[in-house]
Amino acid sequence: MSTTDTDTGTGRTKDPATAKRHIGVSADGELGEAGSQLSTAPVDTAVPGSFGGSRAPGALGWLTWTGREVVGWARWFWRQLTSMRVALILLFLLSLGAIPGSLIPQSGTDAQKVADFKDAHSILGSVYDKLGLFHVYSSVWFSAIYILLFVSLIGCIVPRTWQFVGQLRGRPPGAPKRLNRLPAYATWRTGAEPEQVREAALKILKQRRFRAHIEKDAVAAEKGYLRETGNLLFHIALIVMLVAFAWGQLFKSEGNKLIVEGDGFSNTISQYDDFKSGNLFSTDDLTPFSFNLKKFTGTYERTGPNKGTPRTYQADITYSIGAYGKEKKTTVKVNEPLKIGDSKVYLTAHGYAPVVTVRDGKGNVVYHDAVPMLPLDPNVTSQGAIKVMDGYKNAQGTSEQLGFSAFFVPTFAGAGKGDMFSQFPALDFPVLALSGFHGSLGVDAGIPQNVYQLDTSKMKQFKDAKGNIVKARLLPGETMKLPNGAGSITFDKGIKEWANFQVTQQPGSDWALVGAFTAIFGLAGSLFIQRRRVWVRAATRADGVTVVEMAGLGRSESAKLPEELGDLAALVHEQAPTKPDTDEVAVDTDPDAEPSVPAAEGAEK
Repeated sequence: MSTTDTDTGTGRTKDPATAKRHIGVSADGELGEAGSQLSTAPVDTAVPGSFGGSRAPGALGWLTWTGREVVGWARWFWRQLTSMRVALILLFLLSLGAIPGSLIPQSGTDAQKVADFKDAHSILGSVYDKLGLFHVYSSVWFSAIYILLFVSLIGCIVPRTWQFVGQLRGRPPGAPKRLNRLPAYATWRTGAEPEQVREAALKILKQRRFRAHIEKDAVAAEKGYLRETGNLLFHIALIVMLVAFAWGQLFKSEGNKLIVEGDGFSNTISQYDDFKSGNLFSTDDLTPFSFNLKKFTGTYERTGPNKGTPRTYQADITYSIGAYGKEKKTTVKVNEPLKIGDSKVYLTAHGYAPVVTVRDGKGNVVYHDAVPMLPLDPNVTSQGAIKVMDGYKNAQGTSEQLGFSAFFVPTFAGAGKGDMFSQFPALDFPVLALSGFHGSLGVDAGIPQNVYQLDTSKMKQFKDAKGNIVKARLLPGETMKLPNGAGSITFDKGIKEWANFQVTQQPGSDWALVGAFTAIFGLAGSLFIQRRRVWVRAATRADGVTVVEMAGLGRSESAKLPEELGDLAALVHEQAPTKPDTDEVAVDTDPDAEPSVPAAEGAEK
């Protein structure tokens, strides 16, 4: 085979090296640009980064590029989080997230309502439960918004605070070269020396509470630092409120106790009818105290459009602090709680507790107590249950339990005058309606029951010989006989009253109130105080006359800035009045005429 080749159409021969270059192989045997396309080996390429620079080949290049990307994205996220736009969005989301907490029953407030809602709406209740809408304020998503807003506010405050401190420590900036380009401007010519004008302007500006100093041929002054102070106070107050609310939710406690006249209460969890607290609350945080309800007083409007409205609504109690505290007397009224340490005792409700006596067939007293009735309407129409759980035996000597469904009205309209509803909240004509049951109340099973309702699933209603249900309306002192020698129940003449007290312990509420007022004042300051700068330049021109220039610049547009500059110019003008132009002064032949005083050029906007 020949080692040379002939170029078709030219007759020229090619050597092997030239032939290799034509097919992409270099003379020294290495692959050229064309030959490299035949290789399947991976090629290291430069990967551009999101925050500048490209990834270099190798592990070190990858580590450097990755670190730069992580730091860059972290800085970007921090800048976004600490921006005012994101802070407002988070604040809006926080308020939006609080809406379901107000509309949907919350397990921390009323677990029974939550259970009823789930029973009534099986699918929707399951969805709400998964989204945490039954415990909004302790849910993950609400806590995330809360914490992000907290961090955002801190990220806004810290750099702005340092910046503001630097501004307070510094001096107002010097005058711009061309003051006549500023939005408020005034100028005039005077015969006073420039130094005199500057000293007079410096004194006047300081009297007007400007921070001022002389720099070169001008006086630089600034005012309105309270605007930024108000802005910082507003943000700090928001943080204080967030911390106070979080602290209050974590360490709060709230319990209710119904107390009949003559009974007492000790501030322990076992004494409460219902009790709920924050996640970090401990029983050791309860304030040690006790009190007794001596008398409840309630008076009502007798006539007029406000008939039945309470006039007097108060509870006379005696209380003591600690195990061996001295007993004290006080009166608790609506919106006038008793304050003991960190706890407050509020009067929240009132009702009646008729005193009843139950006897067995042999006349033995098996039950004697005041039975609280729950009000159903403003006129204190009340409903309740009387439960005799121990000590009763029927006519055959068998132990049974008794239950009476009770309906009480403090002012009865009278028989044959409609249904049994109270006509007035005071004890004008009290009547107690009863119907009895016997059997098992179901309390021995250990399942909690509502003390104001009867479980009649395992009970039989008392009936007379004709099969009619035994029931009666009793006046104070009257007795209802039970059939077949089963005993009796008497409505005693003594009718007691009860009061419901709510004992709350809400730490951080005072700080939240202080934060709210501070936020209002800070917001008002940031909205109504204007940050502005004023410069007064006095320089001698070529003709030997001093030219005074005054200019003002506000942080935001305001119509008051030209007015304020005009007032300042008038004060400076009194110290350095306008020098009249001799070419325009006319000879006055009247010696008694007052000399004319040329006016300064006013503030120009």
